[in-house]
Amino acid sequence: MANTDGAASLDDLRIFLAVCEAGGFRKAARSLGLSVSTVSETVTRLEARLGVPLLGRTTRSVMPTEVGRQLAGRVAPVLSEARAALDEAASSQAAVRGRLRLNVPAAVMLDILPPLIDRYMAAHPQVRVEIVVEDRLVDITAADCDAGIRYGEHLEQDMIAIPIGPRRQETALAASPAYLERRGAPAHPRELLGHDCIRIRLSGAALPPWEFERGGEVLLVDPPAVLTIGSAGAMAAIAHAIAGRGVLYMFRNWIDPHLRSGALVPLLPDWWQRYDGPRLYFSRRLMPKPLRAFVDIVAQGRGAAGSALPL
Repeated sequence: MANTDGAASLDDLRIFLAVCEAGGFRKAARSLGLSVSTVSETVTRLEARLGVPLLGRTTRSVMPTEVGRQLAGRVAPVLSEARAALDEAASSQAAVRGRLRLNVPAAVMLDILPPLIDRYMAAHPQVRVEIVVEDRLVDITAADCDAGIRYGEHLEQDMIAIPIGPRRQETALAASPAYLERRGAPAHPRELLGHDCIRIRLSGAALPPWEFERGGEVLLVDPPAVLTIGSAGAMAAIAHAIAGRGVLYMFRNWIDPHLRSGALVPLLPDWWQRYDGPRLYFSRRLMPKPLRAFVDIVAQGRGAAGSALPL
């Protein structure tokens, strides 16, 4: 029978949400800076108070029950608003205080986001910054994040999206002189089906086809992968291409220095596709001061050069 004499504390609910997000007690404990036993005992105490199981536990995973999912969905926005209110109060003076937590893809971690974060931390040293790197589109409110960065995905109606970094980017195709001497250069994107190719896989996703465009014609090619590397290993993929392991399809600005040096040779430049750059998105209902200050930094740097990994 549920014991509702004492309401669950915000700390208990915060720990429960952390377990849901992390998918396990150990990972949640690390993110919270608590012991595993403390996290487990907190959730058990919350379940006893409510009289229902919130998490399904197996030897391999921890997943929220249907009741747990409903509770998490309702509690996450409340905690986000509570934290925003606290940050607003803490920043009521001239200095901006509180926490800024961003959910971003690996694509922006090379040269789009770092200089913005550096300027932000220099301007607001009393803000704690946390960056969660993952490629899938998430509910930033449920994930206890203030904002996210993504390329081109459909966003909920209550979200605001603004450009961050370059407004337009371009994919490029390249290979090393040694590879081209050994295998020759493709004359058309379809000829890539007969080449060794280095592919990039986004976490938890199938390999996306390579997309090309010329004169209004759009062509999708799914070439064989002699080497597949996760999105966090983009620099390793470039190094393998320079070593002659295969043809590489990559955001142009990431490989421009190697094109200029001759370590990589551009292939089929008439087919390189241009597309919109990344956007910073956040709820129009929640705008704590640390996030507002970050949006100001983004606005100041809008239009600056940048690059990323193709989705």
